Amino acid sequence: MRVRKTVTTAAMLMACGLTGIGAGPSAAAAEGLLPHPGPEGLVWVEEMTGDGGVASGGAWEGLPTVLTVACEGDGSVRVTMQQQSQVADFTVHCPAGSAGVGSVTMDAGVVTAGSFTVGIDASQEGIRWALTVTQPE
Repeated sequence: MRVRKTVTTAAMLMACGLTGIGAGPSAAAAEGLLPHPGPEGLVWVEEMTGDGGVASGGAWEGLPTVLTVACEGDGSVRVTMQQQSQVADFTVHCPAGSAGVGSVTMDAGVVTAGSFTVGIDASQEGIRWALTVTQPE
């Protein structure tokens, strides 16, 4: 199981790097909002600005799933996680000059095996955010 999650995470990071997610001038100039999630991570978006999101195919229904979003920039982000239906929906306040963090933990079975998407709707284009999706063992 751990190998599958590591491969999925590596593939997602590679795909994000190829599309520019998590990269850019502000990533070098500013401190990171969320640390790398380690071996329990399914997805890590190091940094992005404005609206965005991510898709992954690495979920497993036998473990709880934790979705965490951090942001800053004087506004808010609305976070949604979808599979066949919406499994998470919350808002994170993004203060100016420091990070706001929001997280939701879903019990095992709420997120089923297979793909999922996470969408970020920022109240302003200048809001920077990061996200992780983990399945702690």
